[in-house]
Formats: sequence, structure tokens, C-alpha cells
Amino acid sequence: MRNVIIIGSGAAGLTAAIYTSRANLSPLLIEGKEPGGQLTLTTDVENFPGFPNGIMGPELMDTIRKQAERFGTEFVFGEVTKVDLGTRPFSVHFGEQSEQCGALIISTGASARLLGLDAERRLMGHGVSVCATCDGFFFKDQEIAVVGGGDSAMEEALFLTKYARKVSVIHRRDKLRASKIMQDKAFRNEKVDFIWDSTVVDLHENGTNELAGISIQNLKTKKTERRDVTGLFVAIGHTPNTQLFQGQLELDVAGYIVTKGGNTQTSVPGVFAAGDVADHVYRQAITAAGTGCMAAIDAERWLESQE
Repeated sequence: MRNVIIIGSGAAGLTAAIYTSRANLSPLLIEGKEPGGQLTLTTDVENFPGFPNGIMGPELMDTIRKQAERFGTEFVFGEVTKVDLGTRPFSVHFGEQSEQCGALIISTGASARLLGLDAERRLMGHGVSVCATCDGFFFKDQEIAVVGGGDSAMEEALFLTKYARKVSVIHRRDKLRASKIMQDKAFRNEKVDFIWDSTVVDLHENGTNELAGISIQNLKTKKTERRDVTGLFVAIGHTPNTQLFQGQLELDVAGYIVTKGGNTQTSVPGVFAAGDVADHVYRQAITAAGTGCMAAIDAERWLESQE
């Protein structure tokens, strides 16, 4: 039986691995279908402490992974298909294998909802983004677009006006879903304009495989026009990767894992949650890493209390 199993290999899971392995808990980390998490879709990361000249997202994840390996974390590539949290030790099934553990750390993250266009993933980090806080700095004095109509989209658009020359908000309907206060802020900002009843139907690249423009279709008239924007921020929400835990852990109305009392403890003692799977507010690499550290310490203390 394992002391600790960690599900997920983004910033939260890898940080939890560093701390649990340094505590001599010999953790097993199951990497999941997207090893490295969302940062592997990001090119330059300039807001992670310790890298004054920035670092590539995949390189940052590889660096943290090597650090966890150095302290003795065992990695296995696989996707968890089933967990049993009703009895102790907990059971975790992946591929043709299953393992048992005394404590479980869940860091499966949340997946940004995308538009479903062919070039979307290819251009991620090359003009297409799902995080204004992460990438807005790279679009100084440029014309960019934000897709969405909720509070998140308005927050992204307003944040981007710090850098961009113009921000066009593209929304499928003729009115926003965002709260009144966020709508008012967006309508008052002279850098923000709105394209109503429309959706993005195509992405255009330049010769260096960077975004050079988008095609927008009006859903009422069916007319299509091109906008020569160099940045497209998709803000149509996130889906927490919690399907495995439905009916076993307490989730909020949006599907995020609920943690207790200011720490990472979930509704099942001995099961801890870190990173974007429990955080729908900040969603940053550094906050994910911070909660990964918290989960490792919480798990270590919980195991000691059981002994």
C-alpha cells in the first residue's frame, strides 16, 4: 500500500510530489492524459517567481517534475478510470492497474472550454489564449478579441485594456450574462467594443504560424466578416475534472471540489484537493503550486494523526 497517491501532474500535483517525497512518504504520481497540465499549452511564462527572464511553460513543468523525481517521487503515465473513496485504504484504478493508498491528493485541474475550431489548439500560445492574466502582457498596443459574455469574459476584456489598443468582445447573444456591475464597467471602457449575435468560425495564421485574424459569423444574418486581430482570448468557462469523484466527494454547483476550513481537506477525511480542481477564482500556476504544498503538508499531518 502507498502512503500517498497524487492524481494529476500540473503545478499543484508536482509541488505536492516535491513536498510529500521530501517528507519520506514515497508518493506515486499518476500523470493523467495531459502530463504537465495547462501550462504545457503556454509558451512564455513571465509571472512565475524565480525566472526574471521568463520561461517556456513546458520547460517550467519539466523543471518541477525533475525536482520531484530527485526527491524520490515515482511517476506513472496513465489516466485514472475509477476511485473508491468509500473504504480505507482508498483504491485508485488506472489502465490495467490499481493501487491503494492511505492519503489521496487530487490535482486533476480544470479544462478551459474551447470553441472547437481546427486551428485552436495549434495556435494556443501563438495568439490564442485562455488566460488574460498569463498572456495579456504580450499584446501591448495590439487589437485583440475576447469570446464570451459572462463575468469571466468581462474581467478578461477589462484586464486586457491595460495592454491592448482595442478589445472586441464577441458574444453569441444580444445581451451579456455578466453581472450588472461588470457590464457597466465594460460598457464604460472606451477601449472595449461589442460584436453581438456572433461567433468565431475560423482562425487565420501568418507565415510564422501566429494568429493573424479571425472570421466572425453573425448568427442572425449568416454573414461572415474577417477581423485582423493578433490575439484571441477564449473566456467561455472552465470544466473542473471531477467526473471521477461525483457521488463520492462534495462538489459545488459548478462541479469544483469543496475544501474545508481554509485547508485542502475534502469532505472525505484523508482526501485532499489542490489547484484548479478546487479553485475557480485565481487559476494561476503559482496559486496551484501553493495549494499543492498545502495538500502535501495536510496529507502528512493527517497520516501522522492516523498512526
